[in-house]
Amino acid sequence: MKSLHLNMYKKINYIAAVLALFTGITAQAQVTSQSPYSQFGLGNVKPLVLPQLRAMGSISTGVFRPGGYSNINMQNPASYAGISLTTVDIGMSGTFTTLNQGSLAEKSFNASLSHIALAFPIKNGKSGFSFGLMPYTQVGYEYTKSAKVDTSNSTSIYSGEGGLSKAYLGFGQQIGDHFRIGGNVEYIFGNLQKSRSIELDRIASKYSRETDKNSVGGVSFSYGAQYEIPLGAKKRITLGYSGSASSSLNSTRTYLASQYAKDASGDESGIIDTLSSINGKETKLKLPLTHSFGFTIQRDNKWMFGADYRMGGWKKLAIDGVNQGLQDSWGVSAGGQYTPDITSIGSYFKRVDYRLGFMYDKTYIQTAGQDIKQQAITFGLGLPLSSDRYSVYKMNFTTEIGRRGTLTNGLVKENYINFHLGFTLNDTWFIKHKLY
Repeated sequence: MKSLHLNMYKKINYIAAVLALFTGITAQAQVTSQSPYSQFGLGNVKPLVLPQLRAMGSISTGVFRPGGYSNINMQNPASYAGISLTTVDIGMSGTFTTLNQGSLAEKSFNASLSHIALAFPIKNGKSGFSFGLMPYTQVGYEYTKSAKVDTSNSTSIYSGEGGLSKAYLGFGQQIGDHFRIGGNVEYIFGNLQKSRSIELDRIASKYSRETDKNSVGGVSFSYGAQYEIPLGAKKRITLGYSGSASSSLNSTRTYLASQYAKDASGDESGIIDTLSSINGKETKLKLPLTHSFGFTIQRDNKWMFGADYRMGGWKKLAIDGVNQGLQDSWGVSAGGQYTPDITSIGSYFKRVDYRLGFMYDKTYIQTAGQDIKQQAITFGLGLPLSSDRYSVYKMNFTTEIGRRGTLTNGLVKENYINFHLGFTLNDTWFIKHKLY
């Protein structure tokens, strides 16, 4: 019994140390994105996958168990049926972004805690459940536009911040030998705030601003299924489908149109007049129906390759009954992983998972007559930290090198490098080991 308690303390200390490390890092970093395209819709939508899947182009729909350990794949909850050990996954991410418009360029760095997820097997060994928290969308931008109004110069300042997060609770069940189904109940919450200020040089002491904020909170649902085709004792094809329901979320809207003044040093000196306001109006935010289809082919504990196709009906996105002017989106991903020898004793690098992938998306944004597209190559490593009969510790590191947008028609092209770091713990919690 004493040994059992010591093992539990070690697990708790491991998680606490990782949390303390990430808290210290993120407390010193910015936590918003820096993307003018995040002003559209709900912001930049983040893939709901962990670093180990991001490294393979964010494939997920047909992913069951990509290696010799339990992996949390919340994008397809049918995969929870394969959770064989208590699983904890926590991580952080950082982004270097370069914005280009004509001859102008601007660089930024942002970092944040990216996810925390847990999963547990059910006693019968054919089902499991998971819960966790991840970012869903991110908003962060600030830019100016200049124009001529009569004989005056007008400067418009656009800015936005916030985003939505997703907390989920899901269950997956094996049915027969080859079929699995699952579902997530999700709570989406956060704030979306956007503002525009207009400054006229002929009225130097009086400026106007509009600020629109939506505080969102509501329940949505996602679901998935997988069918497995054996190709031998250790080889298999897994076909998958996942989707999310068209859900209606609650939103509280606050709107303020005002005039403000600046002092001699150019600092704001406060609101001098309120032109229009909406305070705490209860509204609805209508999310679209989404679908994803995918497959993987793998040899257990050796290699895996897969691809996904996804689409979303974002044309119907509405906030407070107002259609957001988006378009339907679609995207593809492909990638895989290779482990030279998972049982190697003499070579650490033979036990490492090597991952590579690619992703392409036509996003829900169309502006200035241009579809805004996004593409990236991805690669990463799954680094074993420790393992024994009852536990597996692994560090997953992923890099994404990509771009979003175009320079056509005066638009902005974003070049970015994303880094994702995650720690995975597999262990036999709540199980008393027999003493002989």
